[in-house]
Amino acid sequence: MRWPLPLSRSVAAVLVTLVSLHSHADGLVVDKVYHPYVDALETEIEWRSVFQDEQRNFVNPAQVHKFSVGHSVGERNFVELYLTGEKNRASGFRTQAWEIEIKHQLTEQGEYAADWGLLVEYENALHSDMREFKLGLLTEREFGAWSGAANLFLINEWGEDIDAEIETALSLQARYRYRREFEPALEFYAGQETLALGPVLQGDLSLGPRKTLHWESGVVFGLDNDSAGTTWRLLFEYEF
Repeated sequence: MRWPLPLSRSVAAVLVTLVSLHSHADGLVVDKVYHPYVDALETEIEWRSVFQDEQRNFVNPAQVHKFSVGHSVGERNFVELYLTGEKNRASGFRTQAWEIEIKHQLTEQGEYAADWGLLVEYENALHSDMREFKLGLLTEREFGAWSGAANLFLINEWGEDIDAEIETALSLQARYRYRREFEPALEFYAGQETLALGPVLQGDLSLGPRKTLHWESGVVFGLDNDSAGTTWRLLFEYEF
């Protein structure tokens, strides 16, 4: 199925911009892979965590925890508010930042060869002058029993306590839709000091009419000497 010409040109322009920049990101690279879909009238409570090995030449946190509450606005937009905390290697847990995130579904599911969405995120640190604006292109396509998803991010960081710069990051996921409760996947992440690949398990557990617990658990392994050797990630999402 052919895409409309304006949509094709817009997607091509974003891809060219991302590829032309050096791919790196100061923030968390291994996190989760976003899907371009919005479920109208849905409310969501999410907790996700990442546990990382220490990286060479990069002061990465040992743990990152994110808690969020979100709700759909109309049929194509989803707004989510986050509170982020970290545990570094020298001290205990500390709340680090708040975020607001808006996902916009660009196309209807199955309307074109691939489904498309946009992600816009603003993050503000709580204990320092650091801010971040992120623009993400989300896409997904089905191949029989498989689904392939890709996230491409363009990131701008600024503030008195950080070097202002524009960065990029990439996340990929190949997921086998074995059954609703259990879907194995393989994920790839690329960013600053991170090139990683690993298996992830996920699924949806029905808790009643329009009530679902989505879960994800995986381990991602560094592919070079600069990456964290092992990164564990967990996610629990209650949708109602």
